Order: sequence, then C-alpha cells, then structure tokens
Amino acid sequence: QVRLVESGGGLVQAGGSLRLSCAASGRTFSNYAVGWFRQAPGKEREFVAAISWSGGNLYYADSVKGRFTISRDNAKNTVCLQMNSLKPEDTAVYYCAQGSGSDHRISRYNYWGQGTQVTVSS
Repeated sequence: QVRLVESGGGLVQAGGSLRLSCAASGRTFSNYAVGWFRQAPGKEREFVAAISWSGGNLYYADSVKGRFTISRDNAKNTVCLQMNSLKPEDTAVYYCAQGSGSDHRISRYNYWGQGTQVTVSS
C-alpha cells in the first residue's frame, strides 16, 4: 500500500516562503514520478509542479514558474516544493501524487496524499 504524507503548510504573508514536503512509503519511491497539485475552494484541482523519477526532468505551471522549486531525495523517499514570493492566489490545499509520468495530467498519478493547507494573506 502506497502512502503519501504532505507537511509544511501554514499561514504566511504575501511575499513570504513555505517549504512543503511529501514523504512516501509502500513501494520503490525512486521508480516513480511525483507531482504537486493544488485545489482552491470552488475550483478544480490544478497542476503545480512535477519531477521525474530521477529528478532530471522538472515541470512547472506557468503561474508558479520562477517562484516554486520542486526537488526530490530518493534516499529519503521525499519530494519537496519550495515556494517563494507567495501570493494570495496561491492559497489552496496542496497535494502530492505519485505516478508513472511527470506531467500536468491528473490521470497520470495513481496515489495521492491527504493534502496540506497553504494560506497566503495579503
């Protein structure tokens, strides 16, 4: 059974930073891509960033490019999302997901965490 647990969310002022972590267990973590998605109230879940199994390929939504950085440590079975220059519109529940392909499509991800709340005040 795959288990993904996000942490690091919280309340931050606009312009601030947060670092989200996703800890994985249950299958060989290094074999799979990981993505971060977010969902704001009343909106659909949207892609934020993804990283390939090796960490060699990174993908970002245009809305976060240049502000967010995704990374992974396969020895520790973790993926992190460093979020800088946060904006109120970044407010959402952030989810990590594990899957076969590191891209923006939700359908490529088989396992999901429970999410962590990020709130950015203006």
